[in-house]
Amino acid sequence: MVAFDGWRRLAGIKGMDQRRPRSITIVAALMIIFGAAEVVTGFSHRFLGLHIAQKEVATYLGAGVGGLYAAAGLLVLTMRRRAAHLAIAFLIVVVAGRILMVTTGFYPINTLQQAAAIAIGTAIVVAFAFFIGSKMSVFR
Repeated sequence: MVAFDGWRRLAGIKGMDQRRPRSITIVAALMIIFGAAEVVTGFSHRFLGLHIAQKEVATYLGAGVGGLYAAAGLLVLTMRRRAAHLAIAFLIVVVAGRILMVTTGFYPINTLQQAAAIAIGTAIVVAFAFFIGSKMSVFR
């Protein structure tokens, strides 16, 4: 317990009442996991039955979008207000990147499953951004 308290002091957390809310931890973890999945999809071009175009630019764009998604989750874990604002900005770029990938054909929407996955995935990103914005008062 002493080492944990030392870590808390190092991180600037003064008391138990300032712990990270569980909902923020869960959302941040999901953002990191979903971002990592997008990075894997970017390089493998397939993930859980979904696919992206097999072009070099699609690889880098897909991996970049996933990297920003995961980075946003890591920023949220810091519990810093500026980091939360930057995380929201990253999520806006993720949404814009997804829209760009659909309009350029890098995310093909040739099946209902593919179109639904892209739409639902983008809606989740938007929901995460709104959630973080709604919890801004807990960030310091």
